[in-house]
Amino acid sequence: MIRINRVFWVFSISTVMVASCGTSDMSNQEKDPLPSWNEGETKSNIVKFVTDVTNENHSDFIPIEDRIATFDNDGTLWSEQPVYFQLIFAMDRIKEMAVNHPEWDTLPPFQAVLQNDTNAIMASGMDGLAKIIMTTHAGMSSDEFESLVNTWIEDSMHPKYNKPYNELVYQPMLELLDYLRANEFKIFIVSGGGIEFMRAWVTEAYGIPSDQVIGSTITTEFVFDEGSTKIMRLPELDFIDDKEGKPVAINRYIGRRPVFASGNSDGDLQMLQYTDGGEGRRFMLYLHHTDEVREYAYDRNSHIGKLDKGLDYAKEHNWTVIDMKKEWKIIYPFEKQ
Repeated sequence: MIRINRVFWVFSISTVMVASCGTSDMSNQEKDPLPSWNEGETKSNIVKFVTDVTNENHSDFIPIEDRIATFDNDGTLWSEQPVYFQLIFAMDRIKEMAVNHPEWDTLPPFQAVLQNDTNAIMASGMDGLAKIIMTTHAGMSSDEFESLVNTWIEDSMHPKYNKPYNELVYQPMLELLDYLRANEFKIFIVSGGGIEFMRAWVTEAYGIPSDQVIGSTITTEFVFDEGSTKIMRLPELDFIDDKEGKPVAINRYIGRRPVFASGNSDGDLQMLQYTDGGEGRRFMLYLHHTDEVREYAYDRNSHIGKLDKGLDYAKEHNWTVIDMKKEWKIIYPFEKQ
């Protein structure tokens, strides 16, 4: 069973009342729908947007069927440092598999993994990373892969926090997801991470069904063998759900342009631009990692989650940017304990 100390019921009955009556008066709520957010422009912007677009009498009213919200995952809903968690999963798999592959001791990029040389792994480029991913993510059924991911989630610990990786989800974003759901938004994850890697745990972590998860994919095939059926994962890249790929995937799998989109890096810029390009009221939200003590501080020069062009574009187009250090009272659910 995946372990996580989620706080999904941070809202009281008052939040449900807000969703049902469409009131625009925050004073009518008995409890704050975003209690882990400090008061300020970002929080006010979010609440005003949701209040306005769910009010049938407001000129910016958005019908329920059009209330589509898309969220990046890595660095937006959970942490992504010191490297993407899916890459850590792949590295751990390489170490487990190395018993049967003594040649990896001197064979890049596997040698770098076995030596815990992150710099050398990143320096291997897309070709090196692809070898690591294909070696560890293919050659098995989807069910077998899901089991591997679940076992890793249960047993592995983040090196900085000594917590399971799926406890490194952001409490303020969990509250935002709940707030949007309470106001009848349909939420999708649109991430560069592997779709089946995420599907193994995101429903438990975020309350987002697996069929509302969009991510990068490798090629798969259907196998029927003496009455047994399975989907086999092949060592071949199918689709990268990043940058320009995100709007393409949204159009392909959702079929509606989002009215709310959130990300944290340049890889999310096109998704937010696509959202901004629609008619009517829209909300684009960037998370800027500015807290070097409680989490990590990084942006323009980071090897993970680089936020450079997106940060400038957001400021130029008056998008909302979260300053993590200033605007979040807490970062992780376990801080509430």
